[in-house]
Amino acid sequence: MENTLVYACRTKDREILARSSSGGAFTAISDVFLERGDAVLCSSYNYEEHRAQFALARTKEERDASRGSMYMQSYALDSWKEALAWLRQNPERSLLFTGVGCQAAGFMQFMKMNGMSGRIFTVDIICHGAPSPRIWAEYARSLEKEGKLSDLNFKNKKTGWSKSVGTVRRDGEEISIAKYRRIYTDRYTIRPSCHSCPYTRIDRESDITIGDFWHMEKSMPDFVDEMGTTLMLIHTERGRELFEQIKEKLDYRESNTTDCWQLNLQEPTKPSGIRDKFWRDYRKHGIDYVMDHYGVVPAWLKAGRKIRGLFK
Repeated sequence: MENTLVYACRTKDREILARSSSGGAFTAISDVFLERGDAVLCSSYNYEEHRAQFALARTKEERDASRGSMYMQSYALDSWKEALAWLRQNPERSLLFTGVGCQAAGFMQFMKMNGMSGRIFTVDIICHGAPSPRIWAEYARSLEKEGKLSDLNFKNKKTGWSKSVGTVRRDGEEISIAKYRRIYTDRYTIRPSCHSCPYTRIDRESDITIGDFWHMEKSMPDFVDEMGTTLMLIHTERGRELFEQIKEKLDYRESNTTDCWQLNLQEPTKPSGIRDKFWRDYRKHGIDYVMDHYGVVPAWLKAGRKIRGLFK
């Protein structure tokens, strides 16, 4: 942990910042690879299957489909084999992998077994836990009964990063997916194995870890930006070299492992106390029922928040 460098950073390009879920660090890092003819293995959303899946990006246009948070874990499918084949066909090139901690560790092990680890750079993402893909797919298909979905955005910053909202367009009209965001953040659908995740720590085997930088208003209030800031943890010498290549494109401040603290850098997300009840209700009543009953803030809680706000 002592060797980990900690930064708060955001891209200087305000257009890229607006389209990114945090501070645009993924775009800045992946640009290094794409601009020199390398490849990036990253996740994008498949609207036909209603799932996130890895794909090999060789252009910025392909990479741009991966911008933004996805509150689901990506399917690997044949992407790892495709990445290996690409590396063998391009022996002078390197590849950037970006995904959550368990995926990054698995991918690196796969590449080590095939003698390619020296050409792989890994950026892993701070993760709240992987939710049930079935719940999301059923919810998306329920929404799609009234029109075709597009422009899925789990963290739309139109009202600012701290008040981001989940949205999707249905036949061109923007609608809310707040119900899904709520059942995810309230931990009803997270995979049980995620509650004992070994990757919820600061020291990692990836080159760089990225995520949202929380609580900046306390540690560096003069650096707060309502369009979001990336927390970047740099673990390796190769990660440091990457940062040197992108820092001119960033506004950044050095931080430390105390000021950047967040729960999933210390321990796994705990299971919800009513997770079993959620799943019983889902199996008995279906997706629309649980979304309506678990995906909304109860009236009593709304009233309590309003009352507390009066005394701030």
